[in-house]
Amino acid sequence: MPDQFSSSSNAATQTDFLIVGAGIAGASIAYWLAPHAGVIMLERESQPGYHSTGRSAAAYMESYGPPQVRALTCASRAFFDHPPAGFAEHPLLTPRGALFIARTDQLDQLDAHEALVRSVSDKVQRLSPDEACARVPVLRREALGGAVYEEDACDIDVHGLHQGFLRGARGAGARVVCDAEVLGLAYLDGQWRLSTSQGEFRAPVVINAAGAWADVIGGMAGARPIGLVPKRRSAFTFTADAGQDSTSWPMFMSVDESFYIKPDAGLLLGSPANADPVEPHDVQAEELDIAIAIDQIQNATTLAIRRPSHVWAGLRSFVGDGSFVGGFDSGLSGFFWAAGQGGYGIQTAPAAGETYAALARGLAVPAAIAAFGVSAEALSCDRLRAKEAAM
Repeated sequence: MPDQFSSSSNAATQTDFLIVGAGIAGASIAYWLAPHAGVIMLERESQPGYHSTGRSAAAYMESYGPPQVRALTCASRAFFDHPPAGFAEHPLLTPRGALFIARTDQLDQLDAHEALVRSVSDKVQRLSPDEACARVPVLRREALGGAVYEEDACDIDVHGLHQGFLRGARGAGARVVCDAEVLGLAYLDGQWRLSTSQGEFRAPVVINAAGAWADVIGGMAGARPIGLVPKRRSAFTFTADAGQDSTSWPMFMSVDESFYIKPDAGLLLGSPANADPVEPHDVQAEELDIAIAIDQIQNATTLAIRRPSHVWAGLRSFVGDGSFVGGFDSGLSGFFWAAGQGGYGIQTAPAAGETYAALARGLAVPAAIAAFGVSAEALSCDRLRAKEAAM
């Protein structure tokens, strides 16, 4: 039987850290790690960020996600507002605002959401139906019971952020190897040996930032699964009605997350906000998802959606408690998880990348990030194993 770790090159490529995946998770870790160690990112696609990073709706909302996600989002704000000189050509955040709307039978949900937003920001307003319609004129007044407006919500320049991380990592000496699908992993003599379609790579530490494929990579390495479930979210763009200028509208959504709409480059981006479990693959939108979103949107607004301009889907991967998994696997030497970003990977990337890079180097969570309530224990995969054992 041929050796699955044989390389087409004469010798394996050696480094300090191998990062599997060059999406937003892998790129942000490499950005903070490369100034201190040798880093190689292995990307299975022909370009980084193909599956999830490049298909994000690109919203920054401090109220979005479970507690550790909200903490990492808040801890990322300073970087978004004041990135290092030369990091990006344009501002990473553009003010947008987010409007959560509710029918009269959903006011309890609206109360709960308002309380959540106020726990992380004082820039929140409770709006009457008339005030909500003043901000988004296409809302059906008769269908509204009230709304909550999150002023600090912003659009994110996802491409600028991702490219800034990649450029900064490369500038500090990191390499990105594309078309490098991982075919096998083995740990021998204190080194991880990764067989890939681009040859063999070795390092004492592997960082598993493979997105929807993270449990697949973990299984190759011999790790116990973390229970990662990729979930499809569909989206589409369409034109606003003639005479409607949507450029100044906030992003708006139903408080039960049955749909959302976001102004996007002169069009409107709509989604049923679905989360359908799927196997990791190059996911495509389902016609039924789009039809459901169109129906929800037309029931809540006066918008007439005749034909979507563009339709797509992305993968958002979650573990059981919905939070991130970041840290060394206690059952495998030198194997570091950076998985379960769900729909929050972009807005948390600055703080998550810095945190994971520190933990991978054997350091504590950086003090400025820990001050927001981020902890290594809350991110560790051991929390999942402990819950599993307790069941």
